[in-house]
Amino acid sequence: MAGSKTTSKRRRRNLPPAGLLLTPGASADRNHSTLVALEEGLPELAVERLTLGTTSIKRAVTKVRESAESLAERLDVSPERIAYGGRSFGGRACSVAVAEGLPAAALVLLSYPLHPPGKPDNLRVEHFGAIAVPTLFLSGVKDPFGSADEFAAHTGAIESEVTMAWVPGNHAPKGQDETIVAEVRSFLGLPTNQG
Repeated sequence: MAGSKTTSKRRRRNLPPAGLLLTPGASADRNHSTLVALEEGLPELAVERLTLGTTSIKRAVTKVRESAESLAERLDVSPERIAYGGRSFGGRACSVAVAEGLPAAALVLLSYPLHPPGKPDNLRVEHFGAIAVPTLFLSGVKDPFGSADEFAAHTGAIESEVTMAWVPGNHAPKGQDETIVAEVRSFLGLPTNQG
């Protein structure tokens, strides 16, 4: 593991959350191995894995909002007690939903697609300035969708604590689920000494 780095601005920690809504990348569904590993590795949280079934950010954001409302109602908590996130496109959809006003405890953004591979000027960061919850970005050190330097240049726009974590691998880091679960547990304020 390459490690984590946290930068702090306004701390708005409302962690650990009551639940975690997870979304997959554009070509995957709710059964993506990393999402399943997170659900299994966070037994004290109500984890809901969601299939988005769209590559439209607008439609994905709508689905995230509807699922957030349903999960909050099921847990009998306000949406701001739930963390949101997921892999790649799914994490991006959750970050846009939060930037557009969805109350949240935190964002967990795995392999966030900062830009398409080979197109560093086609950034997906215009909404970062409207995010005001603790945010974890966790990516592979060789992810072509964004380097450590590129993330460092743009995540400062987020108006809350930002944690960056890096694992070996590319956009779909293989064999890293255990490390990813440990990073997410730590970020969400869950005990690290399970069992």
